[in-house]
Amino acid sequence: MSPADFSSAWPTERLAEARAVLADVAHHSDPLIRLACDVLIRHGETADEREAAQRLLVVVDARRPVQRAQREDGGRVHS
Repeated sequence: MSPADFSSAWPTERLAEARAVLADVAHHSDPLIRLACDVLIRHGETADEREAAQRLLVVVDARRPVQRAQREDGGRVHS
């Protein structure tokens, strides 16, 4: 593969990978979901795709403090 082929294939391949991650979001880690969202926010083909990735990123980031608190608490539930 020549350098020109590599550079032209990169965006298409990364977008496809990002879309695949978000299509199966339940089976991927939050860091990978964040990365996929970042790719689509910056390089998504449509405004709808970029906006959907931005909304998902907000959701993933919003649940992070809860997960951190549960880890620090040993997973105990408080009443």
